[in-house]
Amino acid sequence: MSAPTTTPPATGGAPARPPATARGAAPTRRRRGRGRTAALSVLALVVALAWVFPVYWMWSSSLLPNSRLQSFTPTFFPTGGSLENYQAVLGRGNFVQALTMSLTITLLSVVVCLLFAFLAALAISRYRFRGRTSFVLAVLIIQMLPAEGLFIAQYKLMQGIGGLESVWGTSILYVAAVVPFTVWMLRGFVSAIPADLEEAAMVDGLSRPRAFFRITFPLLAPGLVASGVYAFLQCWNEFTIALVILQREENRTLPLWLRSFVQASVTREIDWGQVMAASSLVAVPVIVFFLLVQNRMTSGLVSGAVKG
Repeated sequence: MSAPTTTPPATGGAPARPPATARGAAPTRRRRGRGRTAALSVLALVVALAWVFPVYWMWSSSLLPNSRLQSFTPTFFPTGGSLENYQAVLGRGNFVQALTMSLTITLLSVVVCLLFAFLAALAISRYRFRGRTSFVLAVLIIQMLPAEGLFIAQYKLMQGIGGLESVWGTSILYVAAVVPFTVWMLRGFVSAIPADLEEAAMVDGLSRPRAFFRITFPLLAPGLVASGVYAFLQCWNEFTIALVILQREENRTLPLWLRSFVQASVTREIDWGQVMAASSLVAVPVIVFFLLVQNRMTSGLVSGAVKG
């Protein structure tokens, strides 16, 4: 009876080759990975086109006359377009007035909102005090209240204190509407910064206020920018509160000014070319603002996503 033959283990020389099944699985995994990446890239491209196309369609339509916009054949490229719609919109004379009103109310609201939200976020993140939990719950509940249910109370309140048709009256309501969510945004950024950094700076000889403003406050800059962008967009695009509080034509903000182009449909045909030109003009300040703060805003959003 002969002894069974066994393969001796490799002890030197060329390294042992992996089994054939393992050599075939690696290229298969790479092909599947490339296929998954290609599918996700196509999906991302489709989503990006869905976001960009309405903006392109608005800009393209603003360069075309109303007759071409209402034809049965859609015009995807503004060949032969002109700036006549922009000249007509700017010729109405109240665009600059509405732009000034919107900028004044929005900037005032954003500054006050960030101030209150920053102090509130700092208090609930760094300190333990009686009523802290109730305050946090109140912030959550306020966000759930429907804005439409508050219009009558807000109108009566502004009427009582003389805030109708005024910048400060509208700004108070904007701040009240935006502050709760801004507090939650800033709370995550403040909680992500260890208090040990300030304590270490105080051990080195800095006072508590100087340690805060020299160590913690610069680290909060991305969070403040991200929260400011959110507050800016909410105030800039707000329509219903402005419609209730600002009823005079000379006090209209840009969303109310844009609505005046559609209101003309009661007496005449809507000039969609001018509507698109006015919409493009309303979007320009927002685009400029994004270009100025995009770097800070991106780092702030990523920081909040990772640490929050």
